[in-house]
Amino acid sequence: MSKLAIHWFRRDLRLADNPSLNFAAQNGTIMPIFILDTANTTQKEFNLGAASSWWLHHSLHSLNKSLGHNINCFSGDPLKIIKDLISNHDIESISWNRCYSPWEIKRDTKIKSLLKKSNIEVKTFNGSLLWEPWEILKDDNTPYKVFSPYYKKGCLKKHTGPREVVESENFSFCDKLDSSGDIDSLDLLPKHQWKDKFNRYWKIGEKAAMEQYVHFRDNGLNGYKEGRNFPSQENVSVLSPHLHFGEISPNQIWHDNKNVNPEKDVTHFHSELGWREFSYYLIYHFPFMCTENLNKRFDNFPWSINQDFLTAWQKGKTGYPIVDAGMRQLWETGYMHNRVRMIVASFLVKNLLIDWRVGLEWFNDSLCDADLANNTASWQWTAGSGADAAPYFRIFNPILQGKKFDPEGIYTKKFVPELKNFPSKYLFSPWEADKSVFKEAGIDYGKDYPKPIVSIEESRDKALKAYDKIKG
Repeated sequence: MSKLAIHWFRRDLRLADNPSLNFAAQNGTIMPIFILDTANTTQKEFNLGAASSWWLHHSLHSLNKSLGHNINCFSGDPLKIIKDLISNHDIESISWNRCYSPWEIKRDTKIKSLLKKSNIEVKTFNGSLLWEPWEILKDDNTPYKVFSPYYKKGCLKKHTGPREVVESENFSFCDKLDSSGDIDSLDLLPKHQWKDKFNRYWKIGEKAAMEQYVHFRDNGLNGYKEGRNFPSQENVSVLSPHLHFGEISPNQIWHDNKNVNPEKDVTHFHSELGWREFSYYLIYHFPFMCTENLNKRFDNFPWSINQDFLTAWQKGKTGYPIVDAGMRQLWETGYMHNRVRMIVASFLVKNLLIDWRVGLEWFNDSLCDADLANNTASWQWTAGSGADAAPYFRIFNPILQGKKFDPEGIYTKKFVPELKNFPSKYLFSPWEADKSVFKEAGIDYGKDYPKPIVSIEESRDKALKAYDKIKG
C-alpha cells in the first residue's frame, strides 16, 4: 500500500492553485480531510456565524464532488483527530495552507510541534494571501500601520510571479475512511429559515467562484475605480465569500487580470486586494485588535447601550433609506455592497454611538463572507480606533451618501420597496416631503416606513462631543 499524504482543507476549498494539495500529490496518495474545530468555543468573535456556516456547508459539498466524494469530515479537537489518524494509518506527511487569526496560529503551532515529534513530515504553505504578513516590514523591521506605504513600499516591491500550475488530473485520492463522518453530520446549516433565501442569490464552489470572477473581469472591471461606489452598478466583484473560503485565490485573480485594460481600473482593483491583505497583516501583528481597540484612547470612549436603536439598525428600520436598504440587503442576501457597509457602520458607531464590536458581531453572523480580519479591520477603521483609520470626525451623512451614490434610488427602492413610488427628490430625506407627496406615493409615514430614530445633526454633534472626551 502506498504511503498516505494528508491534506487538511481549511479555507482553501479548491483544487486549483492549492500549494498544500500540490505538495501532498507529490508525496503519495492524498487523504483529504476537513475538521470543524469545535475545541475553540470560548470567544464568540472567532466562531462561525450562521450565514458563513451555510456557505461552508454548500462549499464542502461542491469540493467533495471534485474529490470524487472522498473527503473525510471530522468535528472536534483537530489535535486529537490528527493524532488518531497518525496512529491508525500509514501517514507519510501532512500539509495545510496557513490561516492567520490568533487562535488558529496558536492551534497550528501546537499541532506542528506534535507532528515533528512523531517524525511525520509537516509542511505549511501560503494559499490565501499574496504576501506573508511577516515579509512586509518597515526599514526598522516594525510593522506598518498605514496602508499606502505598506502596499506601495512593501507589497508592490516584493511581488513575485504566479505559482506553477499542477493539473488536478494528477491528484490521486484514497477512499473515504470508515471513521469519517459526512458533511451533513457537521450540522452546519442554521436552524433559522432566513438562510433559505440565500439559495436564490448564490452559486457556491470553485467552479462558481471562477465563473463569478470571469463575469466581473469581462463586465465589471472596466469602470471599476468609479463604478465600485455605486451599489446599483455591476462594478464590484462580489468575490468576497469565494475568497474567504478559498474557492478562488487572490493569486489567481491578480495574475489573470494584471494586463487587462484600462490600467487605472486594474490598479485600483489590485489595491482593494491589497486592503484585504492589510487586514490580515494587522491581525497577525496586532492580534489583540480582534477584540480590543487598536488605538487605546478608544478604551475610554463613552459608547451607548440602546437596544431599541440596535434593533432598528439590525432590521433596517432606522428611517434613513440608504442605511435601511443596506441592512435589508444583508438580511435578504447575506451580503452588502462595500460602500453601503461603510455607511451603515458609520451610522451605528457615530450616529447611534454603539460599540463597533456590536456591529462586528452582527456582521459576523449575517454575512456569508464574514471574515475575522476584514471584519475587524473595517469596523475599527470606521470607528476611528483602528490602523489608518477614518478620523472620528469623519461621519458619513446617509442623506448625502444616498444622493451621491444612488441618485435614482435604484438600489434603495429595491431593498426598501415601500418607498418604490417615492420621488427621488425626497427619497433620502423623506421627512422634508409634504403630506401630499406621501399620499400620492401611497405611504402612511411613520407606519409604512419609520420616521428617523435620531436626528443626523444632533447625533453628529453628540458624537463629536464624545470624541472630545478622549482626544487628550
